Amino acid sequence: MKHTAADKPWTVGILFSETGVTAIIEKSQLKGALLAIDEINRGGGVEGRPIEPVILDPQSCPARYRVMAEELLADPEINVIFGCYMSSSRKEVLPVVERQNGFLFYPTLYEGFEYSPNVIYGGAAPNQNSVPLATYLMDNFGSRFYFVGSDYIYPRESNRVMRNIVRQGGGEVVAEEYVDLEATPEDFSAILEDIERKAPDVIFSTVVGTGTVNFYRAYHESGGDGRRLPIASLTTNEAEVAAMGADVAVGHITAAPYFRRLDTPANRLFLEKYAARFGGIDDVTSCCEAAYAQVHLFANALRLTGTTGADQLRRVLRGAEFEAPQGRIKVDPDNNHTYLQSRIARVGEDGEYRLEREATRPIKPDPYLAVPALNDWANAPIRIE
Repeated sequence: MKHTAADKPWTVGILFSETGVTAIIEKSQLKGALLAIDEINRGGGVEGRPIEPVILDPQSCPARYRVMAEELLADPEINVIFGCYMSSSRKEVLPVVERQNGFLFYPTLYEGFEYSPNVIYGGAAPNQNSVPLATYLMDNFGSRFYFVGSDYIYPRESNRVMRNIVRQGGGEVVAEEYVDLEATPEDFSAILEDIERKAPDVIFSTVVGTGTVNFYRAYHESGGDGRRLPIASLTTNEAEVAAMGADVAVGHITAAPYFRRLDTPANRLFLEKYAARFGGIDDVTSCCEAAYAQVHLFANALRLTGTTGADQLRRVLRGAEFEAPQGRIKVDPDNNHTYLQSRIARVGEDGEYRLEREATRPIKPDPYLAVPALNDWANAPIRIE
């Protein structure tokens, strides 16, 4: 069918892995983006034109993200990409979109210390998750931290940030260990033995992908109990909890802007639509919710600009707001990051996260941790549930 100018689709690129070590999360991001596209198209699209996704699978390989981003932006109809989970994949795509003046919507928490005029950062920056989590952990468990991470950019940089926050609060990091992205349960044996010897107050994990499930299972099988000595994380989420099982996950802690259990009208409607589209909600995650919200932010911007040009989108997206399932969010005109909710939750016996603390208002993103008033761990705007 040949499209006329009036009904020609708005074509966008989608770069989330459906296979490989990070597919467990990226498939949920893909679903979040597709749900938003479905909603927009059912509502008549944008200016009567549907949004049409071109979906590619980078297979959790950072180099493939770059190749596929180049392939997408070589199409004259595509100037916008939704995608990337790992920081290493974002770093591959970033020079591509900047060189071609494309636009990347990145719906994933990350380590901060980056800005690009060609990216809208939709996940939490360090002051929105690391600072509140450190506060909570030191208030409730103690000051001795053991770091375990996957061996790539995000875990190492995130641990650097967390280390500084912990030291500012008077704590210490007793050890810092890294494993391969494709780590098996056996790869954690020596680390778990060292944890037992050093007896930290809390374990902080930046392990991602299938390694997360393997780490938590290995910890459980070694006698570890999240109700006594929890693993705390910024990345572990409902999809991974479902994969590892409630008995393994109980007691462990995550800081994120969104949890599936939130009881708000916007979230109930989101979950209802998600279940109708995909047959269940077990894999709904914070990153899924961020992808969903970013597609809606894009569509709202497109209604104002009538073009997918990066310069025009950038102007209207700065300061743009959306009533997301997590609550109202806003793109910060100062840095292209997003005002987000900040929550800390702990897994219950049933495998569901239960809120322990949440911010009293959305937190302004400070990706460079440059504003002491926002980032002082002792004054984080948190209320206890």
